[in-house]
Amino acid sequence: MTREQFQKTYGKIVAKAWTDEAFKQRLLSDPTMVLKENGVDVPEGVEFTVVQSTHNLVHLVLPPRPDAREMTAENLESRVEAMVWMTCWGF
Repeated sequence: MTREQFQKTYGKIVAKAWTDEAFKQRLLSDPTMVLKENGVDVPEGVEFTVVQSTHNLVHLVLPPRPDAREMTAENLESRVEAMVWMTCWGF
């Protein structure tokens, strides 16, 4: 699944959660199953946690730290950008 495909699918999931309380509760309680049911290929061994932001509370995701060999001054910013995308979007 490409980034664009995932973003489109994720947008549909969020929109449905905003309009369907039962769906939102399922997403909060079993996000992996809901993602799979909506066509997201969930890698084996990857777990998801869904947290709901509010107007007064926004969650920032701190991605996992890369291996020290992968962290150089030249590539750190692009690595962080990629990891944030992967962490926020699940891949």
